[in-house]
Amino acid sequence: MTPYRKTVLLTAAVAALAGPQAAYADPGAGDLRRDGGGVCTFPMKKQFEGRPWPLQRVLLDELWQDTRGKGVRVAVIDTGVDDTNPQLTSAVDASAGADLLPGGGTDGTVDQVGHGTKVAGIIAARPRGGTGFVGLAPEATIIPIRQNDEKNSGKDTTMAAAIDHAIAKGAEVINISQDTTRPLTEDSVLGRAVARAVGRDIVVVASAGNDGMDGRPKRTYPAAFDGVLAVAASDRNNERAPFSQAGRFVGVAAPGVDIVSTVPGNGQCTDNGTSFSAPYVTGVAALMRAKYPAWTAAQIVARIEQTAERSVNGHDDFVGWGVADPVRALSGDDAPQDAPHPDPPPARAQAPEPAHLSGSRTPQERSKRYAAYALAAAAVLVGVVAGTATVARDIRRRRGPRAR
Repeated sequence: MTPYRKTVLLTAAVAALAGPQAAYADPGAGDLRRDGGGVCTFPMKKQFEGRPWPLQRVLLDELWQDTRGKGVRVAVIDTGVDDTNPQLTSAVDASAGADLLPGGGTDGTVDQVGHGTKVAGIIAARPRGGTGFVGLAPEATIIPIRQNDEKNSGKDTTMAAAIDHAIAKGAEVINISQDTTRPLTEDSVLGRAVARAVGRDIVVVASAGNDGMDGRPKRTYPAAFDGVLAVAASDRNNERAPFSQAGRFVGVAAPGVDIVSTVPGNGQCTDNGTSFSAPYVTGVAALMRAKYPAWTAAQIVARIEQTAERSVNGHDDFVGWGVADPVRALSGDDAPQDAPHPDPPPARAQAPEPAHLSGSRTPQERSKRYAAYALAAAAVLVGVVAGTATVARDIRRRRGPRAR
């Protein structure tokens, strides 16, 4: 990942956060990095009054006509989720949370970085007067699991423990906005934990990472594990954000530039990164879990990928199957599919057959017409013959008898 520095302030604490715009050394064995960061101080008195651009593209009344995600439990495995922000207070189930870092607390609601609080807000922030920002699934429940901090203390082992905790607390969707470029196998500690979640029919969504400035495909984990929906970042033009990691493992893209969300204490900030693309898709998955309770996790992932807005007919390494379209994902028919597929090619236009031209008269009329022509011709011929005979007779009379 190519990070940039982020300064945050919470009760006089200052920390650095890795993000997509500055050099960053590869992590140590098993280290997991957060995938986004920007300049933001909190708590914030200011709220964004208008509707943020990713939500301007969504007809929220249509998106929520069947459900707002009520009853769906979403685990946010991150830097914690601060539930003192008014938009998250009723969204967070602190009793189900966990803090897997030393000295942090017990329930996952300590967030000294603000990263996890932003992630949770994109998923399930409740409506609030004075702001147009709201989560995509504003009645879903967040399970806060603190597994990382400003020092990037998260390891593959603590991530695996966090996934197991999410399974134990009944998570139906898991959001992981962290990654490592260290190659991990399916048989690694983290690989086995992801497999357990997938085996329990949980939708696992992970950020693709922000190491994509060179445009070269590279696998990141846990996003690249089988069964995980890996999310890249797109911009306002539905194109890949320059920092977004490319790779065959990318499932879809989602807005990841200038993203508004909640911060600890109060208010909102903007940020960039695939960290904030992943929860956008997680919110869609939460709505789908509520609307289609009988669907498997794989079928939900397939619908999100199949209904994405595509730049090519099929899959590519930069935006996967396309940019996620929440309304299309929720408004399709109720027949699930197990995997996405390219759209059928448009039907080739066939050359029109030559038009058959015919006269306006019927066969009977044509027969009568031909008979009239024959009769007229015969009359003319008789007239000519008779006229010729008369002329010849008159000539003979004028000449008189010929001498013999």
